[in-house]
Amino acid sequence: MPDRSQVVCPKCAAVNRLPANRPAGKAKCGVCHENLFTGHPASADAAMFEKQVARSSVPVVVDVWAPWCGPCRMMAPAFEKAAQELEPEVRFLKLNSDEEQAVSGRLGIRGIPTLLLFHGGKEIARQSGAMTASQITGWIRQHLRAFA
Repeated sequence: MPDRSQVVCPKCAAVNRLPANRPAGKAKCGVCHENLFTGHPASADAAMFEKQVARSSVPVVVDVWAPWCGPCRMMAPAFEKAAQELEPEVRFLKLNSDEEQAVSGRLGIRGIPTLLLFHGGKEIARQSGAMTASQITGWIRQHLRAFA
């Protein structure tokens, strides 16, 4: 187990090094002084998405959604609840596919909502369709166990 982890701030995108012996849930960004984890999914543009996936040692789960999508809006509270349960062990991001069409296209998103799970800069799992909070947390835990 590493003695430090890297966590990207969801507000300013600064990369923070956190000692393993300190609780990540109470950590603040060294640049903007905002909490690194809030128990709420963070909205991500293309640059934030890329930095979170590439630089964070924490697994990142991304909800690719659109505001006009009924199943996406229906799943939003479940994604929020999953974030409350699993942060700071996992970073939760929301990527608006309408605003970030280039990223969605590069990721090969064919339907929404789609959840993507990244660890170590690589996609390790993908699931399309709306899910409940317990389905989301179970899906994440299952894939992280298989990856570990």
